[in-house]
Amino acid sequence: MKRDDQADADALSRLGYAQELFRAMGGFSSFALSFSIISVLTGIVTTYDVAITGGGPAALGLGWPLVCAGTLLVALAMAELASAFPTAGAMYHWAALLGGPAWGWMTAAMNLVGQVAIVAAIDLGCAQQCAAAMKLPASGAHALFVLVLVEHGVLSLVWVRLVAWLNDLSATVQLAGVAALVGLLLTVGRAHALPFALSTGFTTREDGSYALGFMGSLLLGMWTFTGFDASAHVSEETHDPARRAPWGIVSSVVVSAVAGYALVVALTLAIHDLPRTAADAHPALFILQGALGEGWGRLAMGLAVLAMWFCGLSAVTSLSRATYAFARDGGLPGSTHLRAVGTRFHTPHYAVVFAVVLPLALGLSSALLSEDQFLAVASLATTALYVSYAVPVALGAVSRWKGAWRRVGPWHLGRAGFAVSCGAVLWSLFVLATAALPHHGAFFGLLVGVVLALALLYAVFFRGRFAGPPKRLSLVEDPVSSEDARDR
Repeated sequence: MKRDDQADADALSRLGYAQELFRAMGGFSSFALSFSIISVLTGIVTTYDVAITGGGPAALGLGWPLVCAGTLLVALAMAELASAFPTAGAMYHWAALLGGPAWGWMTAAMNLVGQVAIVAAIDLGCAQQCAAAMKLPASGAHALFVLVLVEHGVLSLVWVRLVAWLNDLSATVQLAGVAALVGLLLTVGRAHALPFALSTGFTTREDGSYALGFMGSLLLGMWTFTGFDASAHVSEETHDPARRAPWGIVSSVVVSAVAGYALVVALTLAIHDLPRTAADAHPALFILQGALGEGWGRLAMGLAVLAMWFCGLSAVTSLSRATYAFARDGGLPGSTHLRAVGTRFHTPHYAVVFAVVLPLALGLSSALLSEDQFLAVASLATTALYVSYAVPVALGAVSRWKGAWRRVGPWHLGRAGFAVSCGAVLWSLFVLATAALPHHGAFFGLLVGVVLALALLYAVFFRGRFAGPPKRLSLVEDPVSSEDARDR
């Protein structure tokens, strides 16, 4: 083992875990993984209708920066935790150390629910777009869905270096694709000056409430900005994770914010007829075809499909590592298998299978759901993840206030850490409130139902049996004195 890798293994040992996974990722790969899951090209092109129908141009020109600012607070707070506790467990491990096993178990369960829903939504969307381009029936889309998921599972299973390289390629392709589209839209397709992107008053809500319409339009950015926790989930496969994982989280959000804003403004300024654009089923494609021609519009959709494929690969990798870490501490049925690491490829092979089978079942069963029901499941991906983000951040703020958590990592916010954590929790609550707007709170009701079901599951099967991480926070905070006390 190399000297630097030995230092990383020693740091992991301080947290109570042995080095089992293969460290193959550098700083750019850590960034690329989270950036690929955020995937602004995918999120904006496929859900542009949510913003333009709800709040008109200002939903993009003003709404996107607002969401970026709130998301950055969450990313900064999570990055500080990732530096202090760089394990594959990420949110689960942070919550369990700072709040106890019950908080850790619920956080991990909510994170897994969100990640399973995200993988299913991404890969199913990729398959459906491919099927539409090839004019295949619904059965063809489901066959492609199976193929895409299997591809992602095999790659995550057998070749960590290739996955890291593909994530790097994904980030490069997406940045180049966004730059090309923005350049074309601003030079060839622009129909308005910049102030148009800041204009308010337009909404297609039946009640005509622009305030509620604008608030609902923020879901475009909220749905897009998820998955940036992936850099933390691969901490045990990243060199110097206490520094690189936090920068992966923060830089993926910052770069996505800048690239995404350029794209939403360029798209919005290329609108020729606002009511017709808002009425179209695929307004982003409608704008691209109107401004650049049908060929460029199809090329843009092709780039979005490619981004979805890369995004799905990154999401499967993140889900498998979160599953492995939770199972390592006995938090899941079949944990003995799910925590196993193959001797040949040094990947958690059963956890990878889990990360393919559950999204596959959810995606295939979506054929039995109505469009509104499937949207509810897709919304659950965002809300469940934000619950898993907010809980450890809130517990960290409380532990910091009480003085229980004092040992920060090399990447930290100093005195601003507590205030940033409080802001991150408030933003997460705002995300949940915004997600409750569509369909008269039905989406939020689904989240509450999942939380109650998981709480019941924990009370019946895991309470008193699940011990959480092998070391308590006090041992992690002061490992030397703790070892001395144990020897005495």
